Amino acid sequence: MARYTDSVCKLCRREGEKLYLKGARCFSPKCAFEKRGFAPGQHGKSHQGRAERESDYARQLRAKQRARRVYGIMERQFRRYFGVALRQRGVTGTNLLQTLELRMDNVVFRMGLAENRSQARQLVNHGHFKVNGRRADIPSMILQPGDVINVSESSKNLTFFKELPDLAEKRPCAVWMDRDLKGLSGRVLRLPERAEIDGSLNEQLIVEYYSR
Repeated sequence: MARYTDSVCKLCRREGEKLYLKGARCFSPKCAFEKRGFAPGQHGKSHQGRAERESDYARQLRAKQRARRVYGIMERQFRRYFGVALRQRGVTGTNLLQTLELRMDNVVFRMGLAENRSQARQLVNHGHFKVNGRRADIPSMILQPGDVINVSESSKNLTFFKELPDLAEKRPCAVWMDRDLKGLSGRVLRLPERAEIDGSLNEQLIVEYYSR
């Protein structure tokens, strides 16, 4: 399974804004974006603050890249998700974002059971969660309304999960799902509405990018 292995701070710098890919570290003075808020590369600093007119293609590309980086998905898989959204009824852009939100790793993150999506992906990959009573170790698994996610009994004895309820209580849970921190479990109640998904994502530009 292909995955991004370089510094994720470079992704925030390239997009020119914080994507909060490292969880709590992004809110601390150690955040690399606070120290170097310009694009990476030898010409990044020289272009800092320079007003440049972006082409339509550039804006579409940036919208697509930003969404990929927020959810931690490689290009081939992201394109496949777009193809699925295109074949579904309804608005293609909204279908795409709903599919991304219902990924197993994102659901774990949205429930507050992981600090960021990268950590959620690792926890799922290591088999610490069950879906509807069955072991689920595929981060890209698409969940459906009514699905129940819980930490496996063998994993609850790990230090991370023993301390998790106190840490997760400070993190909000998405309104389209429910969680039980005492039981380390949660349920997908319904599909997320567009207003409940990251407002900085521009799905229309993504649709335009793939419709060229």
